[in-house]
Amino acid sequence: MTLTPLLATLAVLIFLAYQFSRHRANSQAIALGGQRYLSSLPLYYGMLAAIWCALPALLVLLLWSMADEWVITQLVLAQLPETEQQMPAAELSLLLSSVQNLAAGQSLYGEHSPAVLAAAQQMQHYLQINLMAKTVLVLAVAVVAGVIAWVKISPALKARYQIEKIFAGLLLLAASVAIVVTVGIVFSVLLESIRFFHAVPITDFLLGSHWSPQTALRADQVGASGSFGALPLFTGTLLISAIAMLVAVPTGLMSAIYLAEYANRRVRNIVKPLLEILAGIPTVVYGFFAALTVAPAVRNAFAHYGIEVSSESALAAGVVMGVMIIPFVSSLADDVISAVPSSMRDGSLGLGATHSETIKRVIIPAALPGIVGGILLAVSRAIGETMIVVMAAGLAANLTANPLESVTTVTVQIVTLLVGDQEFDSPKTLAAFALGLTLFVVTLGLNFIALHVVKRYREQYE
Repeated sequence: MTLTPLLATLAVLIFLAYQFSRHRANSQAIALGGQRYLSSLPLYYGMLAAIWCALPALLVLLLWSMADEWVITQLVLAQLPETEQQMPAAELSLLLSSVQNLAAGQSLYGEHSPAVLAAAQQMQHYLQINLMAKTVLVLAVAVVAGVIAWVKISPALKARYQIEKIFAGLLLLAASVAIVVTVGIVFSVLLESIRFFHAVPITDFLLGSHWSPQTALRADQVGASGSFGALPLFTGTLLISAIAMLVAVPTGLMSAIYLAEYANRRVRNIVKPLLEILAGIPTVVYGFFAALTVAPAVRNAFAHYGIEVSSESALAAGVVMGVMIIPFVSSLADDVISAVPSSMRDGSLGLGATHSETIKRVIIPAALPGIVGGILLAVSRAIGETMIVVMAAGLAANLTANPLESVTTVTVQIVTLLVGDQEFDSPKTLAAFALGLTLFVVTLGLNFIALHVVKRYREQYE
């Protein structure tokens, strides 16, 4: 039984465990004179049995699926001739790929050795046994666990308390997974960055003004300078992000104020969904729009005044990126402004303030922590954007503050460094991890600044 029918069968068993256990709890309640003699409602007894039926079976399925491919591969390797077992790792991997393709029934060109054909047949046999054994074991565990849970149902069983403990444990597990993944990402980036800084001094990386990560493979190779000064990348990232925020923050904040304080319900129900559609447009569409529409319009507009503009400029990329992140500012600011208590508005109006004065002196200061959070989210989105910059701003690492010239960003260079077949021992590839670590530190600094602002204004207005 393949995975989909197996999960469907398991879902049927879980449903049956729920129904039978709930019926057993109802029967015991009727025999005792009513549900008040049960420690929990019959619903919780059914849910407890369903959980008992589901969790062990899913755990067995997960562990089995994680190990079965490796076990089958080792069994097949053990039956290959000695000469093929001692092949280099790359050739052995290619041989195993051929065996797996043949076992899956895929038609391949070329002839194969009898050993490969025999290994494919053996792997196919192992796969069939594995599928049958996994199906029997998972369903058997589900049935046994469900029966045990059904038998243990009694009026004294505190089913609701146990379910709450199970869900609390699942929530703790989810939070722990998130923390472990975050720590793993940080350590992986940090370790690779340390390897990079062993080859390139950190001062040259942070303060260098020339970025050319093409490293030489030979002593006589031409055009491979191997310069890793990331200052042009940081400048380009800050320049495009600043232009984007100059577009997104005023527009998003003013639209949020209008929708929350001035617009009637009909206008709000139409305008807000239309505004939030901007967040659902793919970034590649924004990139095409920036490259084919905005960039030529910017170039033609400045050409009337005799100002030369690059065909790929930071201004075009920043403007389109600002339009893209308007919903991040407006939606969060709108929600925060709408959440300000009406008593604060009524008190200000009652003291004689106008509507605009109330917004400026009462509502905006009270909602400032949430507005800062929305702006921080927009800044993070702008710093991490890649596609628009690639298509509208280019790949040239120019150290300039002129928005009319072509620049590049940190994220674009990370993608460029990791595209294609790369050696992870070279400084060129390791530079991507150093850039990622720098982005992480910058984002962490922005979080600290935002928390400081939020704490200051919360103390003032609470």
